[in-house]
Amino acid sequence: QMLSCLEHMYHDLGLVKDFSINPITLKRWLLCIHDNYKNNPFHNFRHCFCVTQMMYSMICLCSLQEKFSQLDILILMTAAVCHDLDHPGFNNTYQINARTELAVRYNDISPLENHHCAVAFQIFSQPDCNIFSNFDPETFKQIRQGTITLILATDMARHGEILDSFKQKVDGFDYADEEHMTCLKMVLIKCCDISNEVRPMEVAEPWVDCLLEEYFMQSDREKAEGLPVAPFMDREKVTKPTAQIGFIKFVLIPMFETVMKLFPQIEEAMVQPLRESRDRYEELKQIDDAMNEV
Repeated sequence: QMLSCLEHMYHDLGLVKDFSINPITLKRWLLCIHDNYKNNPFHNFRHCFCVTQMMYSMICLCSLQEKFSQLDILILMTAAVCHDLDHPGFNNTYQINARTELAVRYNDISPLENHHCAVAFQIFSQPDCNIFSNFDPETFKQIRQGTITLILATDMARHGEILDSFKQKVDGFDYADEEHMTCLKMVLIKCCDISNEVRPMEVAEPWVDCLLEEYFMQSDREKAEGLPVAPFMDREKVTKPTAQIGFIKFVLIPMFETVMKLFPQIEEAMVQPLRESRDRYEELKQIDDAMNEV
């Protein structure tokens, strides 16, 4: 079902038609993508689907096809599909501290995101999964560069740097400026990657449990291996409200409000739900705190 939805998005955006993508290759590619996501509590194929579906929604809601070339739309969608391929369920901090094979291979520089990119292009190197087989080398190079840039932008360690760069551009934003456009694409994939709280509460809340389950698995392992443990992953210290309030207030809302300057149409559909989610978790925390006083 998720596979046929993703397939539909590529058709609906006109990507299959405009780029003469073989529809059978598209099906095979998506199946191959599906098979290369692990069954982690959070970083799994369903997360890939949610992020891509949110990208599709933003393309439609913000009329991005009027602002971006079809090639850029293809890059945005494809980067979303591929952005967490073969995620091991343990974040970059763990990779680096535990000196894993990935951290050694990528010299501690965004080991996971580099790996997701590498797996993505290993898949494209298989002829039966290469949806880009009809493209000339120059265009393929553009797709490759664009996709890599966007997947690498999903490393949250770079969040401040990327958002600050976008804030500097947003007031005098120039759709003809390539650097401005690249920065916007990076912010768009970042928004989609962490957009669960935009969704209705009954959809968003189970994702928090999934994420915490993955975090707790990591922190348990870090304790067992004598590695540093991040407080936001420690099952002794974290509750759902505390986990979400800071993230919504200091990461999500500031980023989405900055995007809102360019696309005011997202306020009702995306920013308002974030504010409501923040308020709801604030209330839950007050209840939690009151219970703990007893």
